[in-house]
Formats: sequence, C-alpha cells, structure tokens
Amino acid sequence: MRIISLSKVVAAAALVAVPVVVHAQDVRTSPAQTPARLSAAQVFALADAARAKGDFATAEAAYHALESDPDPELRTEARFRLGMMLADDLHRYTDAAIAFRRILDDKPGAARVRLELARVLAMTGDMRAAEREFRAAEAAGLPPQVERMVRFYANALNARKPFGGSFEVALAPDSNINRATRSDTLGTVIGDFTLDKDAQAKSGVGLDLRGQAYWREGLEKGTDLLVRVSGGGSLYRDSAFNDISTGLQIGPQYASGKDRITLAAGPTWRWYGKSLYSLSYGGTANWQHPTGKRSQLRIEGGITHVENKRNALQVADDFTLSASLDRAFSARMGGGVQVYGFREAARDPGYSLASGGASVYVFREVGRTTLIGTAGYSHLEADARLFLYPHRRVEDRYSASLAATLRALHVGAFAPLVRVKWERNRSSIEIYDYKRVSAELGVSSAF
Repeated sequence: MRIISLSKVVAAAALVAVPVVVHAQDVRTSPAQTPARLSAAQVFALADAARAKGDFATAEAAYHALESDPDPELRTEARFRLGMMLADDLHRYTDAAIAFRRILDDKPGAARVRLELARVLAMTGDMRAAEREFRAAEAAGLPPQVERMVRFYANALNARKPFGGSFEVALAPDSNINRATRSDTLGTVIGDFTLDKDAQAKSGVGLDLRGQAYWREGLEKGTDLLVRVSGGGSLYRDSAFNDISTGLQIGPQYASGKDRITLAAGPTWRWYGKSLYSLSYGGTANWQHPTGKRSQLRIEGGITHVENKRNALQVADDFTLSASLDRAFSARMGGGVQVYGFREAARDPGYSLASGGASVYVFREVGRTTLIGTAGYSHLEADARLFLYPHRRVEDRYSASLAATLRALHVGAFAPLVRVKWERNRSSIEIYDYKRVSAELGVSSAF
C-alpha cells in the first residue's frame, strides 16, 4: 500500500494557515499510525471528509499533498478532485482550469477531464477556449454516455461568469517598429525626395500591452447584454512611435439552439505618437454555427466610419466580411482557416482601397507547452493613383508567426509567452514597401 507522510498534509495546510486534525473515524487508521503516516487512501478520505464539512482549506491542502505522490494515477485523481472542489464549491474557475490542464498535459485523452475544463472555461467567459476543448474531446473519441454529457455542458454554456478579463504584457524587440521602407529616397512624379530619418525603418525594443474586460447581464432566456472594453499598444523610448488604441463595444448576444449571434457597436480611439490619430465608430455582427462534432463556422461582418484626425482626405467608411472554420484534429492538435474581404471608401479615391486574403493556423500541445503557428497572405489595390506617386498602390503582404505558451512555468493564471513574427509587404509605392521581424517575450493569461 502506498504510504504518504502526514507531515506533507500538515505542511501544505500550514501554507493556508489551517491546522490539520486527524480523527481516527475520518481516516480509519489505528492509533499507532495516526501520529506519523497515512496511506494515500486515508489522505483521500481526510480530504473528502473535510470537503463534505465545508473545511475547504484543509481539503485543498490534502489534495495538494497527494499531488506529490510518485504514482501518476494518484496524482491525477487528486488533481481531478481538487479541480472539482475549486469549481463547484469555491467557484475559483481559473484555478480549477489550471488543475484540469495539468491532468491533460499528461493524459490528453481523458475525455471527462477535458469536458470539465471546457465547463470551467465557459464559466470564466472564455467561450472560444471552451468550444475548442469540446471539439478536442470529440476528436479524441467519446463513448455514448460521455457524448450525452457534452450535449448537457454545451447547452449550459449560457450560465457564464458575469464579468472577467484577460491581460498580456511583453518585451518586443522589432526590426521595423514603424513598418516603413528602408530606402532613404522616395520616387515621385516630380523627382526623388530624400526621406526624413523618422520616415525610414527604425528598429527598437518596445513594451507590448494588451487587455480586455467584459461585463455580462442576462436580459431573458438565451439573451445577454455584453459590454466589452479592450485596449492595447506598443510603447517605445521614443514616444513619437507609440501606437495605442482602446475601444468600447456594447450589444446583445443571442443563443438559438447550437448557434450564437452577437451584435455589438461602439467607438474606438487610436493614438500614434503623442496625439490622437483616428476616431472610429461602427458595429459588427457575428454568427457561430457548429458544422460537426469537431468543427465550427464563424461569419462576421462590420461597418465602421473612420475619422482621420491628421488627413481629412483619409476620412472613410470601412466594410469587412470574414468567414473562418476551426477544427480539432485530435485531442492535442487543431487548426483553422479564415478568408476575408475589406473595403475602404475614402474621400479621396487615391486612399480608397479593397483588399482580401486568407490565413491558416495550427496549434499543438507538446507536454505542458502550447505551440501555435500561423501563416497569411493578402492582396490590396487602391482605386486610383495619388497625384504625388507614379503608380497606383498595389500590394502583396505575407506574414507568419510561431508562438509558445509555457504552462509549466505558470504563476497563478499567467504563463510565459514567446512569439516570433515575420512580415513582408511588397508595394508599388516605395514608402509602403517593407520587411519586419519581431519577437515578444512576456506573460499572458493561460486560461
């Protein structure tokens, strides 16, 4: 029989300042055993009895002590019971997600655990992550009784956390922080001009910040009012290159069967350098529809009016339409593809343009690391030639990135993030032609 030192339970409990008192009737052990050592079964009994009495601190300490057991099955059982207690009794959904994720790192085919992870992710409001876990569970293969559980949880996704958010911060070395040409001259219809150094490509190390917060209010069955505030920016030592934006979106979210429709509208502000660059306001509509047990379709469209504060000729109405399909290939691997179209109708035809493109992504769980690779292509054409330039603006843009989230090094809900990005924009206008390589080294919310 596996034996666990009682001192581990006591030491773990001490971290939460809760004394452990072992009663013979709780652990069913002899007086000779009680003072020194307990079997794993006895520690489970102690933890379960404490949970039943509402003594969650002692139960948590005991489960954590069992996590150090060399038997992987005992560690898994302890983490599962801990996750269930954190979710159902203490409503600490982020901590519960961490416990379930630790199990799946070792046992990716554990369907019940993946479903519980999806459930608690939904309770935190991270619906996209919850849906991804449901697809992964289906890809792993589910027995009929578990499929019924999937349907139950999927129908319960509307019971979501009323507020929440996420945050990411990273150091970002960048070979071209202003996405500018490396040429020191600009060809025009009246000759070549010498470009100011600030208009040429500049390298630097910045601080990238991204975050969002939301609030949800139930209006009636199947309908919520959703309010989102988001922001992000790249900050540099030379503040002339700072790029900051923030936005507010408000609108209803409807659930109809397996489908979900979200409508939202609101303003967005963007600052470049030290002053306001643009003010935008408009709305979007998003439709989500499962196309099978492993895949989901999203279609989104939007209309936005953009007030450019530096050039009145660039005041425009923007129209976007995109479609994406996400699919789980297995319990630890998935991906998706997106196609989109964009139209900007500006006051000056030279600034009016149309573009379209496609992107693909693949994610893979490797141990306790999540790898995500992306690749994209887009084509852009302006309506007319600007007077100053010899050609109409025509561009082909290529991009790729590779990111890794290192969950093994997490602190609470945050884990280290490493991301490398590459861009190449080929343009008929020299000032828009650029190359860029950047990296991000920071932390992000892991769940």
